[in-house]
Amino acid sequence: MTPSGTSSDGTQETTPPNATPATPAPPPGAEPWAAAWELLLPAAAAPARARGRTLREALRAAVRSGRLTPGTRLPSSRELAADLGVSRGLVTEAYEQLTAEGYLRSGRGAGTWVGAAARAARPHARDLAPRPAGTRADFVPGTPDLSLFPRAAWAAAQRTVLAELPHHALGYPDPRGLPQLRTALAELLARRRGVVADPERIVVVSGVAQATTLLGFVLHARGMRRAGVEDPGSPQHGALYASAGIETVALPLDEEGLAIGPLKASGVRSVVTTPAHQFPTGLAYSARRRAELLDWARSVDGLVVEDDYDGDFRYDRAPVGALQGLDPEHVAYTGSVSKSLAPGLRLGWLLVPESLAGAVVERKRTMDLGHPAIDQALLAHFVERGDYDRQLRRCQRAYRERRDALVSALEEHFPGTEVSGIAAGLHAIAALPGRYGPPDRFLKLTAAAGVAVRPLTDYAYGDGAEESADPRIRLVLGYAHRSPARIREGIRLMADAVRS
Repeated sequence: MTPSGTSSDGTQETTPPNATPATPAPPPGAEPWAAAWELLLPAAAAPARARGRTLREALRAAVRSGRLTPGTRLPSSRELAADLGVSRGLVTEAYEQLTAEGYLRSGRGAGTWVGAAARAARPHARDLAPRPAGTRADFVPGTPDLSLFPRAAWAAAQRTVLAELPHHALGYPDPRGLPQLRTALAELLARRRGVVADPERIVVVSGVAQATTLLGFVLHARGMRRAGVEDPGSPQHGALYASAGIETVALPLDEEGLAIGPLKASGVRSVVTTPAHQFPTGLAYSARRRAELLDWARSVDGLVVEDDYDGDFRYDRAPVGALQGLDPEHVAYTGSVSKSLAPGLRLGWLLVPESLAGAVVERKRTMDLGHPAIDQALLAHFVERGDYDRQLRRCQRAYRERRDALVSALEEHFPGTEVSGIAAGLHAIAALPGRYGPPDRFLKLTAAAGVAVRPLTDYAYGDGAEESADPRIRLVLGYAHRSPARIREGIRLMADAVRS
């Protein structure tokens, strides 16, 4: 290459009068056009007849894509021809053609530059996060109040952790998770949820979704091809197991929890449950049903997967302890901070029976080499200092107030509505009297009014025949993410829509 500012034929190359001043030329091999260099290389390998066309197309593509930005000085025709191993005339032709088209510009003795006429398409990243669009009131369940996230305390913990974290902790972590976090979680879960929590059998995961998928892969590797899920239940359980190659069998509920008769008749040896606060019906498994479920698991040497998605949020009494505490060898327990802090943190935990621990840890290692170390250290610090307990108390007060506001608003605007399930969690089941229906009409009217609600039938795996025989309108109403005032306003909007 020749010195910057001088072409290979000795002509001084200066910035044309109307051009954007160029920055000093970088050292050879780092010119501004070097980033697009590989786009021009196919021209050298193209057949002789196509070589000129290939070079022109490559230069156009580099300008259009933004790889060659406006104001970039191109190498002289002799220089580029030598580097590509093509004739100088071919490069000169390409430069002249693209100059005529407006992609390039040149001046006598000033060299060749990328013009400003062509504009690269601006990269556009779509946001596919699930958010209701265009709603005046949103009662879709599953979302906490993200404004309650403890930003100040989290930021303080982050500064402390970054200052104290040893350098070696920034390497690849133990796939189970940082020992500090696993120890903190073991103490927290034993104290708050009554689990048998050995830190050696805790795996830090990105949430209940990853925990379920991990278990699905491990069970599939051991020959299991079918697993049970609650019906109605969380749609994600079936989808996550399906991604691991396991078919799900919908199992009905009764007034005490998962019906044992159909479970035994199904032939499955694993079942996903939400015993503390069944999603979506809101019931808590009875003591008898919990015992029967564990007896079944022992009799078939099976596994109960306990999704404790909101076990900390009980408003009328102390939460019922986790099922895992009764038989840690037949129950895999999972939870996360998605409802207590924020789902965007992607932090959760999985407690596995000893017989599955090794396989789950190895699968976690091959899946992602472990969870981010700084995030784990942050949560450990947050739990150890008592900040997590304070956050739970804050959320409990807020969500209890919002549930009360929902029940009161339903009584006022929809007299005769029955709110079922225990006083817990982030959603409630409301059965509106049949006079406000039929259900299809009710849902169309509320949607037209900009009120987002979900019927209980949306969470049924079957055909919903049993639900359709009930003239009442059974809704799953999420309230945690709305203030009491907005809850009351949303229920009023729903009532106005139906009465109109």
